[in-house]
Amino acid sequence: MDVPFLTGDSRATILVVDDTPDNLTVLGELLQPEYLVRAASSGRRALQVAASQPRPDLILLDVMMPEMNGFEVFSRLHEDPLTRDIPVIFVTAMDATEDEERGLDVGAVDYITKPLRPAVVLARVKTHLELKRARDILRDQNRFLEAEVARRMSDNQLIQDVSIQALARLAETRDPETGNHLLRTQGYVHTLALALREHPRFSGFLTDKNVELLAKSAPLHDIGKVGIPDHVLLKPDKLTPEEWEMMKTHSAIGATAIERAERDSPRPVEFFTLAKEIAHWHHEKWDGSGYPDGLAGDAIPISARLMALADVFDALISRRVYKPPMPYAQAKEIIVEGRGRHFDPDVVDVFLAEFDTFCIIADRYKEE
Repeated sequence: MDVPFLTGDSRATILVVDDTPDNLTVLGELLQPEYLVRAASSGRRALQVAASQPRPDLILLDVMMPEMNGFEVFSRLHEDPLTRDIPVIFVTAMDATEDEERGLDVGAVDYITKPLRPAVVLARVKTHLELKRARDILRDQNRFLEAEVARRMSDNQLIQDVSIQALARLAETRDPETGNHLLRTQGYVHTLALALREHPRFSGFLTDKNVELLAKSAPLHDIGKVGIPDHVLLKPDKLTPEEWEMMKTHSAIGATAIERAERDSPRPVEFFTLAKEIAHWHHEKWDGSGYPDGLAGDAIPISARLMALADVFDALISRRVYKPPMPYAQAKEIIVEGRGRHFDPDVVDVFLAEFDTFCIIADRYKEE
């Protein structure tokens, strides 16, 4: 017998597996009043029925069957993602103590011995169906909670990203000549970081997470310009030495603003660390002749070293009131000339390897 005793029912479904037709009949008649019963007279047929609809909520599985015994059937059920979570009650002869112990060891939820006692069968079946229903409810709640946590994290991340862009754009409004400078430099920094991930000098720092944070931090490199007076920031002519000193304070102003935001945060935020480094030291030079602190070599944070090259390259190829845009090839030559003086030599080498990508980014975000 390998066909359902009853179909088209909305009640819990029980699969009864036994190679003896009389046993199938007895269990079917006992369970039918309360449950939808499906039956299989062999292990192979049981696997087919268990994987088909309506999928069983519980399986009563005889241990002693020809060709494929109950333990083999149980093992196959647990190998299949469609059936691994269906609880199984083993059914065997009363004196098969070893079978009972083995069945419980491999993961059966219970054991019923023959000859069958109707009240015991019904009680065990009811108990394990209730347990399964509770597990299913809990699993569904966990899935909902996981989805809700993921949604809220995504919302928080979006808010953070938009806030970063808003702050960066605020600085940009003070310096209208920058245009798409933020998008271009962000792309350059990301390109350099990706290319340097496997480099022995950079691999420890340039994790996947830090590469992502660097790209997000890059637009805040000139946030300190909001603190520079208009007569200096917007001056169309060359700055005087005094004005230039005032202009150079934008890096410290930006770092201080980010540091204050960091102090106001109720918990540490990794993003702030990189954003602060970039804002503070992206004008430092490899030979120590930069500002504001005259850092040299590896004392300059990696984040600031990448930003330094990205910022200079973009400044060279961009139009300013005091100069026309420079051809990409000429800007490349100037970057090369700065290797070991202005820029980390290894960063320049990667820039040369990725120069075509820099040009693509520059073309993509050209000024209107």
